Parts: sequence; C-alpha cells; structure tokens
Amino acid sequence: MRNVVIRSLRQLGGAFQSQTYILISGRVQVAPHHFENCYHHFHTSAYRVFDHAEAKHNKNPSFTITTRTLSIDSAKLTNGETNRAGPLVEYERRIANGELVEGDVCQVETLTELQRLYDELVENADACQLDQTAEKPIRTGWLWSRLLSHPSYSPVKGLYLYGGVGTGKTMLMDLFFHQLPSNWRKKRIHFHDFMLNVHSLLQKHKGLSDPLDVVAGEISEEAVLLCLDEFMVTDVADALILNRLFRHLFSKGIILVSTSNRAPDNLYEGGLQRDLFLPFISALKERCVVHEIGSSVDYRKMTSGEEGYYLVGRNLSGILRQRFQQMIGEAEATPQEVEVVMGRTLQVPLGANGCAYFTFEELCDRPLGAADYFGLFKKFHTLALEGIPIFGLSNKSAAHRFVTLVDVIYENRVRLLCTAEGSPHEIMEKIVTISEAKQMAPRTSSRSRKSDESDLCVDNELGFAKDRTISRLTEINSKEYLEHHAAMLEEKKLKLAQNVVHA
Repeated sequence: MRNVVIRSLRQLGGAFQSQTYILISGRVQVAPHHFENCYHHFHTSAYRVFDHAEAKHNKNPSFTITTRTLSIDSAKLTNGETNRAGPLVEYERRIANGELVEGDVCQVETLTELQRLYDELVENADACQLDQTAEKPIRTGWLWSRLLSHPSYSPVKGLYLYGGVGTGKTMLMDLFFHQLPSNWRKKRIHFHDFMLNVHSLLQKHKGLSDPLDVVAGEISEEAVLLCLDEFMVTDVADALILNRLFRHLFSKGIILVSTSNRAPDNLYEGGLQRDLFLPFISALKERCVVHEIGSSVDYRKMTSGEEGYYLVGRNLSGILRQRFQQMIGEAEATPQEVEVVMGRTLQVPLGANGCAYFTFEELCDRPLGAADYFGLFKKFHTLALEGIPIFGLSNKSAAHRFVTLVDVIYENRVRLLCTAEGSPHEIMEKIVTISEAKQMAPRTSSRSRKSDESDLCVDNELGFAKDRTISRLTEINSKEYLEHHAAMLEEKKLKLAQNVVHA
C-alpha cells in the first residue's frame, strides 16, 4: 500500500486545474473536485468496460490527478531537532529529497500521533522490555505470569487508527513499523492472518484449563509491540476469543497498534452475543489512543488502471482462458493441490507457472475461508477468476467469501485476472447497511419497489466492507499495482537464480 500511495503522490502536478482527468482502463473520465477544511473531495465514476484491445486503442500516456499540496513546515513539526528518528521524521526526509509529495493535513496529523507513540516507545523501551537482545526477567514467561496475582500493563498506550477506505492507514502504519529499531520485539501482521495463527495455537493447546492464557503468553514472548492491519470482527467465535485473548495480552504488557475501517464502538455491530464482546471495546479504548483519519481522499483510486485485467460482461470465459494461457506460457495447466492448515488441502482446478484458474463457484460458493485463500497464495501469485456475479440477498454467503478473498489478494499483492457481470461498484451495489436501507426512498410503484428489494442484501458487515472491496478491486487493476507485482516476480526470479548459482 505504501509504495502505491507514494507512486500515486509522485504523479501530483504543480499546476492545478479545475477538473481532474482520470484514465481508467483506457477511458478518460472527468472528476470535479473542491476543498473543504482539510479534506480533498475527489470523485470518480466506476469504470464500465475492461476490454484489453479497447484499452490499448484508447491508451493515453498522459495521466493527471490534480490536487492542492499542503505546505508543511518541517522545522515546526520536529521542533527543530535534527537527530530524531521516526515515521514523521522519515516522511519529512522523503519530502525534502523529492521522493514524496506532501499529502493532506489529516495524514500529517496521523503521522504526528504515530511519531508521539514512537518517541514514547523509545523513551520507555527498557520498561516495555522491547529489546529482544536484553536479558529478560525470569517472570516474563507465560507460566510465571500465570502464578502472578497482578497484571503487568505496559506504561505506554497503543494506537487505534480508523478511517474510510483508501485513506492510507496501511501505508502510515507500515511507515511507522519500518522505522522501529530492528532489535525490538515487534510484529506486523494482517488481522485475518493473526486470527488464523490464534486458532492454530488454540488447537495446539487444546485440553488445557485456560488455553487462551497460554496462547497470549506465546504471542507476548514473540512480540511486545503488535501491529494489526485491517482490524475487523465478523465472526461470533472470533468476537468471544478476542475479549479474553486481549485481556490476557494487555495484562502481559502487549502494546497494540491497529488500523480499521470502523471506530471501536462500531466493531462487531449487530453481531450475535455482542454484549459479551463489549468488554473488549472498553479495554481497547483504555489501552489505546483512538485516532480517526479524517481524509476523504481514496488514494487507491489515484492510480491508472489500463491493463484490462478486469473484464465486464457475460460469456467471456474464452477470453479469460486465452489470457490465462498467455500468462503461463508454454507450461501445461493441470489440477493441483495445496496445503492449507491443520492437514487440510485445497483443490486447484487448473494451475501452472504460479497461476491458478478457478470459477467463482469453485472458490466463493463453497465453505472456504481466509485460511484456504492464504494457503492458495503461498503457492500461486496470480489468480484467474471466472464469473463474478452481482451480489445480493440470494448469494450473501458468497459475497462474504468474496470480500475475504479480495482482502487476502490485496494483502498478498496477488495479480487478479477476472470476468464479472459488472464493474466493482455495480457488483456490490445491492449490498447496504441497516441505516442505508432505512434511508432509501420508497418507489412510486409498489411493484418496482418489490422487485428492487427482492434481492437487496441488508447486512452491516458487508455494507461496511463494500467501499473497501470496491476500492481494493480498483487498485488491484491499476497500472501501479501491476507494475509492483511484476517487480516482485522479477525479484523472486533473481533470488532463485542466485540460489541455483550458489548451490
């Protein structure tokens, strides 16, 4: 995410127009914008046709995004100190070196919060036991901690960042994480992956009187500073686990830094047995400073998507298979099997040369989850997905899995080649939150209203995830994302060649 935002910001011009021209999949669209307080109002319409030939025909080398840069006084932000380190200091250094163009005020405010946390951690590194090379007190082990009658909370509070999609939450947290000293006990992980690890550890310690205490002990032994990206709770089992798990983690001195699309009070909203989850929200607000990223700019959409990997229309399976064959070259695609977790396997209908081919039904209309998708992308760097439908009430379960799939694709920087019945916006259009459903204006004709509502999916979790999914699908199809993917593949090939030479 960080690299994509940086590359996008580099494209910001010095001369600003009253309109923004955006090249998306070979078509130029016009987006009006204005500024209010610290917000950049940036609007784009969803793209319509993703035909590769048409994209090549209409390809325009000029790609312009206009915005207003904000003047930042670096000396004021760092109080004139030149020997400091941290995320805000690094941000200023990149601006000074011309590596980055200044972002909006709201991002800078968030960086200021991250810098404050960084400075507190440095000052209290010994008290927080962050240095993994330092000799640890005997009682840091989980067994000893269970015998203690009192908790050992960290003297430093963590940070919970939340805001709308594409506002740079992941980029900002990564900027913070990569400035931390290398000898600190720290870990940065996606929330999906974190919960998979927790379930795996619970299975390992099954039968103990309090397995969550043991799991918390193992996690805190590995990392004192825990950075979780995309914190979200949709499952009742996870909700119940999180309450008790973080009670143990916080009492063992864990410091949490997390990003989310939702404010703490809105986590697991409307979920089953939510009353049992509410103590976790209270603990979260007590142990973390809560900060909202107010920017309304979706930086993921500030990219150029002109590769035509997202094909809209019916009966495009033939074209999809042709492009899949182009990607695997002379290799022969055959059915394959990948290991997932705890002895489970996933059948891949067709796979070759790091590319996997699935129909939508095979990957999202079956009882699969994040663990299966993570396992799939450990072996395959490219996914060809045939037949993404319009989502609604009739395929609600498949919509949940698709949202999870897109999250895992994005987190693992996987290349997606797909066919769909509509644009990213159109396939998610019938999914709304409860509040959105209440605000929908009634139709003049009861028949047309009944027809519209028949497949309307009213689901808070899906409704809140909708914008994130649309935004990520947009970025996944962008030129910048695909260039990053290509560079990643070249780096892997280079490392493989070097290993062969040294063998």
